[in-house]
Amino acid sequence: MAREFLPIARAARPWEYIPMTEDPFIAGLRAVFEADPELRPATVSAKAGLDKSTIRRMFEGAIQSPRRATSLKIADALGLSIEEIVNGTATASGGRTVAIAGKVGAGARVPVFDAYEKGDGPQVECPPGLSPHGVVAVEIEGDSMEPVYSAGDLLFYTRWSAESVPSDVVGKRCVCECEEGLGWVKLIREGREPGLFDLHSFNDQTPPMYGVRLKWAAQIKLHWPAELARKVDG
Repeated sequence: MAREFLPIARAARPWEYIPMTEDPFIAGLRAVFEADPELRPATVSAKAGLDKSTIRRMFEGAIQSPRRATSLKIADALGLSIEEIVNGTATASGGRTVAIAGKVGAGARVPVFDAYEKGDGPQVECPPGLSPHGVVAVEIEGDSMEPVYSAGDLLFYTRWSAESVPSDVVGKRCVCECEEGLGWVKLIREGREPGLFDLHSFNDQTPPMYGVRLKWAAQIKLHWPAELARKVDG
């Protein structure tokens, strides 16, 4: 007689454990994670300056009523306010905006662009299909990435770590900052020596930058042509 087996259920993710009653902030935060599959509790917790298990413990019920200071750090890490998370407006894509951190060089030498406090700089409407959580934008200056990227176009990226070059950005188009404090948009490749990188442009008129030491790099999530960008007045 053939043996019958019950199907194995998929293990629930941390934000899928829902208690009978839940703190409004945790409930709203759960909705934010459900709406954006790219978010990870450990990553957001670390960006907020908290223990990596903090958000997971909230979702599992180990932390049932977080302190306001903790909630504020998490909201700031997501680029949101506590009120947006609690009221559920954080998951609505309509009317959401992304902060423009400044300009980034594509051939041009542009000083580091993170010149604004989070949320205080110019804003642009969030493009369709892109979650605004933890995302910032930069405007391209220069023409070394033509014809792929043009001056005035916007690049959207997420920078979870203050100073690092993740291994998975090698070979990718990235926004990055060099040791001199200049911001660039380049294709990153490993250099000849450990800790050094080669930065490549997309046209033959601009030679590669060899042996560059980077403070950090973040892969580009979305390129938005200048003519499609809708800036929002402050």
